[in-house]
Amino acid sequence: MTKRTQAKYKIDRRMGENIWGRPKSPVNTREYRPGQHGQGRRAKLSDYGVQLMAKQKLKGHYGDITEKQFKRIYKEAVRRRGDTGQIFVGLLECRLDAVVYRSKFVPTIFSARQFVNHGHVKVNGKKVNIPSYMVKVGDVIEIREKSRQIPMVIQGMESPERDIPDYIESEGHKVTFLRVPTLDEIPYPVIMEPNLVVEFYSR
Repeated sequence: MTKRTQAKYKIDRRMGENIWGRPKSPVNTREYRPGQHGQGRRAKLSDYGVQLMAKQKLKGHYGDITEKQFKRIYKEAVRRRGDTGQIFVGLLECRLDAVVYRSKFVPTIFSARQFVNHGHVKVNGKKVNIPSYMVKVGDVIEIREKSRQIPMVIQGMESPERDIPDYIESEGHKVTFLRVPTLDEIPYPVIMEPNLVVEFYSR
């Protein structure tokens, strides 16, 4: 089971946005924050608060990714030449659990982590059970044949909620990772601001 089975939608309410774009998100009907003081007026955020919110929103979108993992990816983005924010989100999309989620093999990013952990996914013909595994351009990711009739897989593949992005070529239960995407290619349901995340970690 994933760590946020019961509490994951609190992230939506804390941010005040439907960060996964799901119809069942409580933000669709209750835009106020969780807790007994949730309906109080939100205080105006400082620059630090705005940056922190941007970081929490981006990190929350990728499910149970830890702060340590998130910061390690940020440091790798800084090390590379180019726009750090663009490189950062591109690296996040290279995580195996993110590719499994974008490929609609499963309905949520949380189930993607669980699905990979339980050994249902192969990369270039070899079983990989590490959600943080970094997929490379040209890699072929597929669901193991004996796992294709799992109800979660059927639900994910038949779901009309999301489309598979252009940087992933789909052949049913098998996909090819065509390229590392840029920010404008990633189908975030809300506006993500990786530049603010860079500012947060650069303080």
